[in-house]
Amino acid sequence: MGHDILGYNNAGKEIAYARFSMGNYNATILYSLLDAIKYYAGVSGSGKSSTFSKQQIEKALNAYKQLYNINDSPLLEGDFSTWDQKQIQTFIQNCHTTAQKEGSVRVYFG
Repeated sequence: MGHDILGYNNAGKEIAYARFSMGNYNATILYSLLDAIKYYAGVSGSGKSSTFSKQQIEKALNAYKQLYNINDSPLLEGDFSTWDQKQIQTFIQNCHTTAQKEGSVRVYFG
């Protein structure tokens, strides 16, 4: 069990992927940034997907930047929080790039 969160473009091609183990609380950060807590099912995602507009993804990206700019604590190399922060950033940035071009992205929460 775990959280497999995938982003897709309008043609159905995977453009973003994030993976969190079932006990990794950092998964909730990505759900929260996307305002998608309703798709969080504890040890995994709900198995449902949703389409996010360009504006929603921009809001998530801005919230990500604000969240990690406020955090002054140093991140240690090899620390899971560093790994998860990078994968969250990459996921949102990839979705943002696609949403900028296509107007929206679909995200699956598995």
